[in-house]
Amino acid sequence: MNTIRSRFSAKMAAENTRKNNLESGGFWPFLRRWIPTSTDHIINAEKRLLSLVKTPYVQEQVNIGSGPPDSRVRWFRSSSNEPRFINTVTFDAKEDSPTLVMVHGYAASQGFFFRNFDALASRFRVVAIDQLGWGGSSRPDFTCKSTEETEAWFIDSFEEWRKAKNLSNFILLGHSFGGYIASKYALKHPEHVQHLVLVGSAGFSSETERITKFLSTWKGSILNQIWESNLTPQTIIRGLGPWGPDLVHRYTSARFVKYSTGELLTESESRLLTDYVYHTLAAKASGELCLKYIFSFGAFAKSPLLHSASEWKVPTTFIYGFNDWMNYEGALEARKHMKVPCEIIRVPQAGHFVFIENPSAFHSAVFYACRRFLSPDPDSESLPEGLTSA
Repeated sequence: MNTIRSRFSAKMAAENTRKNNLESGGFWPFLRRWIPTSTDHIINAEKRLLSLVKTPYVQEQVNIGSGPPDSRVRWFRSSSNEPRFINTVTFDAKEDSPTLVMVHGYAASQGFFFRNFDALASRFRVVAIDQLGWGGSSRPDFTCKSTEETEAWFIDSFEEWRKAKNLSNFILLGHSFGGYIASKYALKHPEHVQHLVLVGSAGFSSETERITKFLSTWKGSILNQIWESNLTPQTIIRGLGPWGPDLVHRYTSARFVKYSTGELLTESESRLLTDYVYHTLAAKASGELCLKYIFSFGAFAKSPLLHSASEWKVPTTFIYGFNDWMNYEGALEARKHMKVPCEIIRVPQAGHFVFIENPSAFHSAVFYACRRFLSPDPDSESLPEGLTSA
């Protein structure tokens, strides 16, 4: 009887141990081994990447609260009032320098601007952020179910960040998807934005007849179903587990070294950027799940900014690389309807990541775009050599 009781006790002890392991996060150590990343990994990778930058900076997690009272979207599923944070870097600048706020694009984070911080900080007070749900910022469960809710997720969280930082009268620069969000923010809060700089901005083109015809085919239908299922590139990176870093390395090497048309990354830059990109992509899915609510298949905006061009209240400069897959003709069309100053600058030897591929020309384009804040005689400034005005 004692033997039976002993065996039963041992079995119960083993079962309790198994339950305790699960309850104490026994599954998560395995998951962390499979997907070797965390918020700490992201911040540390960011520090390593920004070690290439000579200008001193301050990194902080800006508390934006648990969601503004009038927001249509709560930034978390929990019933608690858990605060959220926006990862922010602010670079030292000369006194009275104009403030330049930089917003990254989809599947990116503020560290993508690592080649630009030194040059831009020489003339601006540069503040760069990770949008909510990206990079080293908080990654709440993404509960949005519409385009309107999704836009509010990013616009309202940015506005709460602005309030927390006590910023106003700043130049707002957004790249790609970040350009779309910057534009939507400026439409809602034009009183805070002095000038918009939209770099390879998404959202200015509507779905073309060619795409519509393609979607009617069986191939187009399958691809559209995949798009609508919200299968993101990050999902694939996570699914590959410990092989994910190698795939990211292949991507960054091909994208910014082998097939780059401009200034190639050095070996050190490539290695540090690869490490940073992996950790930002492999972390918990959050902001990335906006994709199908903001864009239809082909990256065409469901709420095109072209339709809002006549409501524009902020002077705007578009910057596109010559080889940017994001079509600048949408910006040309939008300019026809704008009632504010608008110019379009094209940068040679650069594609969608113009600020990485040809940083020198990109800096010249930004300085020229913001000449009325930087020059005592802006009207005498001419377009820098090599740049083209569209």
